[in-house]
Amino acid sequence: MLKVLVTGAKGFIGSHLVNHLKHVGCWVRSVDIKKESFLQTSEDEFYQLDLRRYENCRKAVDGVDRVFHLAANMGGIGFITKVGADVMHDNVLMNANMAEACMQNGVDRLLFSSSACAYPTFRQTNPHVKPLREEDVWPADPDNFYGVEKLFTEKILEAYNRDHDLHVRVSRQHNIYGPHGTYDGGREKAPAALCRKVALAKDGESITVWGDGSQTRSFLYIEDAVEALMLLMDSNFSKPLNVGSDVLVTVDELAHMIIDISGKTLRIQHDLTKPAGVAGRNADLRRIKDVLGWQPKVTLKEGLTCTYEWINAMVKH
Repeated sequence: MLKVLVTGAKGFIGSHLVNHLKHVGCWVRSVDIKKESFLQTSEDEFYQLDLRRYENCRKAVDGVDRVFHLAANMGGIGFITKVGADVMHDNVLMNANMAEACMQNGVDRLLFSSSACAYPTFRQTNPHVKPLREEDVWPADPDNFYGVEKLFTEKILEAYNRDHDLHVRVSRQHNIYGPHGTYDGGREKAPAALCRKVALAKDGESITVWGDGSQTRSFLYIEDAVEALMLLMDSNFSKPLNVGSDVLVTVDELAHMIIDISGKTLRIQHDLTKPAGVAGRNADLRRIKDVLGWQPKVTLKEGLTCTYEWINAMVKH
């Protein structure tokens, strides 16, 4: 039986991943700095640890075969444009410590959860953005500190792979969404925030979209994301791979889809004083299709329906 560690296991992606790993027969240790999760998890062992401390990383990886390292100080566009020092400090410490601990303890494979925020700003200046290929990350120019930290960690792991033969996997993730994730409090991402706003609005009212609504993104449902992470971990591919969708929509289109799902009649207002991120971002999936034979299965409407129904129930609870 494979012994697997998931860090950030009480977070959105982590909690879904823990339950999937248990479903396929793995022994799972989950680690997080917090105890609570929106999704009840079924791990064999839980450690509440601060992974900014190296000795805690050593404890976390002791006796496991594989590590899914998802732990991060992060949030949606509102958070990562406001908070820089804590994001850089906390995540660089966690990631460097985890790489060293995995190497020292002889962990078979380490998968790192990177981000599309690593891509350079100059490639994302138009809503009709060309899908971003993995090699487009250089020359580097991320638009926020979070993206810089992710790219830096990718290079840390490349060095550990070269110098110490640490088997690494890197998933460069594009806007993962779904139920059982953060939907308020300031760290939520666009799909969850819009679902919350629509759920709270009364018929005939309006909701606020940050920016002018023309900015574009692609969104990947959590079940598809977990499948991709599992396939990547099982593969022999050590370079970064885009894990996302290549279906591009504007934020206004996303909001209208959620309004339609709700059955309400709502207007959209725009707040140009709020951060909106880059003008456009989309994932080129050619490499992951070639390497893993993977592509998304859940349509955006299907995924948003499940997400809206869960958030609607939460805000009315």
